[in-house]
Formats: sequence, structure tokens, C-alpha cells
Amino acid sequence: MHFEFLTEDQSGKVMLELLLPELLPEADGHTFNVHFYKGIGRIPKGMRPTADANKRILLDQIPRLLAGYGKAFAKYGSCYPAAVIVVCDLDDRNKARFEAELKALTTNIRPCPAHAFCLAIEEGEAWFLGDPPAIRSAYPYAKTSVMKNYEQDSICGTWELLADAVYHGGSETLKKEGWRRIGQEKSNWAQNITPHMQPGQNKSPSFNQFIKTVRKLSVD
Repeated sequence: MHFEFLTEDQSGKVMLELLLPELLPEADGHTFNVHFYKGIGRIPKGMRPTADANKRILLDQIPRLLAGYGKAFAKYGSCYPAAVIVVCDLDDRNKARFEAELKALTTNIRPCPAHAFCLAIEEGEAWFLGDPPAIRSAYPYAKTSVMKNYEQDSICGTWELLADAVYHGGSETLKKEGWRRIGQEKSNWAQNITPHMQPGQNKSPSFNQFIKTVRKLSVD
């Protein structure tokens, strides 16, 4: 089966490209592409994009993207099943409301591709914090006292908490270096932590739901 993954930032792409070969082995006939966007944005009113496609804002473009994938996948035929999976952060949104909005945007897409929306709660760093041994393998000096107080998938400033655990000077120092540096460091975390992750031992409910979704689609 072929998968197209859409993620809201570069660090998400880094993580998925390292994680997916184990979940979707080529030997089992699976292929995938991962595309990153420059922020999550919001679902456009009337499902019409409000921003230039070149700005690459994920949710603003998602109706257009799903419609395009639907048309493309329809040409593949039954011998080459395909699906698109959108991976994004919940941030501080209401989960039930956001999921309903995502579900609603597909109702008028014809043909609609096989698809799933997977939310990292609160942020993608929650998936790393769900696997403390992986963090310690990547960063042996990580502050256990910070990580042990983390409540899985809580709305707490997740990337800041991870920064407090592994970044010299913590999140306050990183914030002073600006958003470009924050994005770079998030990609560094993905590059360094993901190879040590063990999906079977991860404690993040949203990560486990992502794994369940990918595996279900891959055998349907």
C-alpha cells in the first residue's frame, strides 16, 4: 500500500521518515512519502484556501490537497491501494470540536481518498516524552526530574518541557534565540530521539493511536 503523509513542520517530517520504515516495511509492499508544511494554520471558511499555496500552510490547503489526492488515487486502481494521513498538533484546541471540523471538511470531496487525521496532543514532542528511555538514550544528561512530572498528552507547553529536560539553559534560553532556532532544535530532537523509540513501550495515547491508525490502514 502507498501512503502520503502530511505534517505541519520540518521536525514532523524528520520524525516520520525515521519511524515509518519500521511500521511500513518496503518488504511488505508498502511505500510512502512525507511532505512538511510551514505551520498548521486553520481550516478555511467555505473550504476555499485563503493563502497562496506557495506559503504551504497545512490546514488552509487541506481541502485542495485531499481533493487532489482523491483524483490521483482514483486512477491507481484496486491493485495499488493508497491513503493520505494528516499528522498535526492539537495545540490548545478542543479535541472533539477539532476532530469534528476535520471530519466535516471531507464531506464534499468527491472522490475522497482513503484518509486519516492523527493528532499529537498537545504537540509532537508529546510523542518523544511518551518514551523517556529513548530521550535518555539520545540525551544521557536529560533531567529525569523534569520528565517524571509530565502527564502524558497534557496541555502543558510540551515542547518547552522537553527543552527544559534536554536543552542547555532550558526553554527560556531557547525562546530568546528565536523561532528559527526553536524549529531547528525541534528537528534535532526528532533526528536524535526517534531512532531510539520503541513503539510498543510508548506511553503517549496520541502516539499509540497514530500507530494503530497506520497499521489498520496498511492491512485493510
